[in-house]
Amino acid sequence: MKILAVIPARSGSCGIPNKNIRLIGGHPLVYYAICNAIQSSYITDIIVSTDSPEVKVVAEQMGVTCHWRRKELCADSVTLDAVIADAIPPNAGYDYIITMQPTSPTLKSCTLDRAILHAIENGLDTLISAINTPHLSWRVSDGGVVPNYTERLNRQYLPPHYMETGAFLISKASVVTSSSRIGPKVEVFEIPSDESYDIDTFEDLLCAKAALNPQKIAIYVNGNHEQGIGHIYRALEIADELMGKPDIYYDVNQTDKRVFGNTMHNLKPVNGIDELFSYCKREQYTIFINDISGTSIDYMAGLRSILPDAKIVNFEDGGEGAIKADLVFNALYRYAELPQVKAGAQYFIANKMFMLYRPIPIKEQVKKVFICFGGSDPQNYSDRLLSIISQKSYKNYEFVVALGRAKCNVDQLMEYNMFPNITVLYDVVNMPELMTSCDVGITSRGRTGYELAMLGIPTIAMAQNKREEEHGVICNENGFSYIGLNPPDEVIETTIKMYFEMSQESRQRFQDMLLQHDLRNGRGRVMSLIQNL
Repeated sequence: MKILAVIPARSGSCGIPNKNIRLIGGHPLVYYAICNAIQSSYITDIIVSTDSPEVKVVAEQMGVTCHWRRKELCADSVTLDAVIADAIPPNAGYDYIITMQPTSPTLKSCTLDRAILHAIENGLDTLISAINTPHLSWRVSDGGVVPNYTERLNRQYLPPHYMETGAFLISKASVVTSSSRIGPKVEVFEIPSDESYDIDTFEDLLCAKAALNPQKIAIYVNGNHEQGIGHIYRALEIADELMGKPDIYYDVNQTDKRVFGNTMHNLKPVNGIDELFSYCKREQYTIFINDISGTSIDYMAGLRSILPDAKIVNFEDGGEGAIKADLVFNALYRYAELPQVKAGAQYFIANKMFMLYRPIPIKEQVKKVFICFGGSDPQNYSDRLLSIISQKSYKNYEFVVALGRAKCNVDQLMEYNMFPNITVLYDVVNMPELMTSCDVGITSRGRTGYELAMLGIPTIAMAQNKREEEHGVICNENGFSYIGLNPPDEVIETTIKMYFEMSQESRQRFQDMLLQHDLRNGRGRVMSLIQNL
């Protein structure tokens, strides 16, 4: 059986200039159609119909015959029927003619062969590549619009609605004329969605590029009462920025699944590093992200040995293993000692909810105070603050205390809700809404401090541990009132009362200093650097 594939690839393209020779996935677009035709088990001959010298070179380099298309067949108004008929050699005796447009680079040759076999076995005159895309839709009729479906159902329950993809149109040679390639016995052949890209726009081009060069990404993250769960929050924000669902690993010996909250991301528990490495060796990720506070040389060397081609990105890595990472983001630190380390507030990844809120107006007097020490509060600062503010001397001020998912003794602290000026909340859903209702913040030296700074809320900060003492961005010169690690109650009270008595102008100066950092654009900056590795 003789089967001819004709690939029409002219030079003109109004939508995307030079479309057929644009490099995508390292090859000219027309390359993919030619390659599929070459790899097919059924196609016996291939002809590229073109008026482009560049396309001709590509085809000839791949060992394929070119048919030089006449000028009158290159106009936008000319249909493919005439182009295909013109390219078929006379009296060649082909059984089937397959039109393969070069705009479907994600099509696989095995799918093409299954379609050819289906057409032959079922004696079809025409078989057209299509994708099933049922949607509620309307059509124009008698000057008005009417629904295409009589019953409004959810998409998955609608009857099939096939859209041609342009990947292939298989025709018996006997039905191919200069005005048609469709015979009486016609079917559509449904192709997988990831092979259905049909490039007509620049958006299509970007999507196809991503499909041809898929990134396989994993995140390894841990969080608990001692370590805090800011790492968990950031990992989920990173996952939301990626195209696709990365595998998110966590060690069951360090992290309770509940700290991830209600998420649809791919959470994968592992029992130690050996099991993590076993998964990585099998999956062979192209990008691997660590958000575990600090890495060791041994850990990074082991990860490199099983993922030799992967790009490794670490967050908040103060460990010696950072030297073996391709990229390190230390948003909480002021300075970078290694060339691959990006340090400073400009690399902070804010929760997306904070992007919807603007900085607070600085009021004449402080009336309401926000208190939160992250997701775990290992120093139990919340307990100490609640004990302080429950005194009678604070009764004229309102306090909101937010407790995180990994905080211990929550039930005990909830009892402070008995005080009329104190509200204690657990696992707050809309944190920026709560923050922006307040005039002053009190927090530790981590993510929550940056979030308060984004909203321009003058903030008192305390370190939770020795590691947080090194978080140099949250400091006095940047608009915070930093009072150290485990400060005495007297220092805490003195600082709070200072804010109560501070003038509006002084608190405005603090806000101006907090807002000088570009915290809102950090996530875009970070993701751009990762994607360009």
